[in-house]
Amino acid sequence: MNIFGLVVLIAATAGLAIPVHGADNQVAEFEKSIIDIHVHVAGLGYGDSGCFIGAGMRDNFRFPFYLWAMGVSEKELQEHGDRLLIAKLSRAIAESKSISKAVLLAMDGYVDSDGNLDRERTQIYVPNEYLARELKDYDNLLFGASVNPNRKDAILRLRQAYADGAVLIKWIPSIMNIDPADPRHIPFYQEMSRLGLPLLSHTGMEKSFASARDELADPRRLALPLEQGVTVIAAHIATTGETDGEENFDRILPMFARYDNLYTDISSLTQINKLGYLARAREVIGLKERMVYGTDWPLQFFPVVSPWYHLRHIGLRNALRIGGIANRWDRDVALKRAYDLPPEVFKRSALVLPAADR
Repeated sequence: MNIFGLVVLIAATAGLAIPVHGADNQVAEFEKSIIDIHVHVAGLGYGDSGCFIGAGMRDNFRFPFYLWAMGVSEKELQEHGDRLLIAKLSRAIAESKSISKAVLLAMDGYVDSDGNLDRERTQIYVPNEYLARELKDYDNLLFGASVNPNRKDAILRLRQAYADGAVLIKWIPSIMNIDPADPRHIPFYQEMSRLGLPLLSHTGMEKSFASARDELADPRRLALPLEQGVTVIAAHIATTGETDGEENFDRILPMFARYDNLYTDISSLTQINKLGYLARAREVIGLKERMVYGTDWPLQFFPVVSPWYHLRHIGLRNALRIGGIANRWDRDVALKRAYDLPPEVFKRSALVLPAADR
């Protein structure tokens, strides 16, 4: 018996439901109206991009997989420059039936106690200047800036990013040496609030990099920017990991009732290491009204993501249909829609990103 027959047999003998949820037209119904708020890019410095990958990450087993997932080789980047990846992303999004635009994320580095970039401890660096320059050529790509508030000139960099068209600020505190609860960041938060720039910050355990200080991604540390009026998008709903013996997912839930300016994206929630979280999240009263669509591209490839991992929640027919969708963005939308998330979740990015139309 082949693997397909085995899956069908298991589904049948286990008595799994095969709901359709009216999903046959779930992708088409959006008519290219969705903004993907969470798309990563990277580079190796080719074409004067200024990007680099730290030695620890270059030597890590994940590195070749990430290149493959992004659909480029190092030879191609050498020949055409790092901007080749941006061009390929734009084409893939243009071919999507549901995604109209995507926010491409810069990534600031590890900044030391003196306010300087530490290249040795930086795992990935994608400068704001590079994305701001390159994205002017693409009307379906938005600029997501990254400014480490530990920099000496952090507020000046924040203002420059805004002037260059940034629609949000992106952090991964656990690899950037950022404590969001540090009161020294209050002036930075106040300027973010004045400019209307949301903060998209990773929450929960981080396993995509060679090393991470997971305590810095405790969602409770985001209370300070929230109290300063910053719109905060807690990436991944703090799924995976624990802090002080409590699951991070459980730690963030009470915060939604406390802060009207707290949102969360649903990026990465279909990955194999986060199975069950999307089903749990949709049952939390009021949480769907704070969800924003994102993918965490390029982490959408098999075996990291597959509709077959979700049979218990989406049914066999949906798994078959979604598995046959070629475009990775349309496949991601269809898989998350099969969880019966309301259409508003997929349209909320345009509301949370008030700077997107600048």
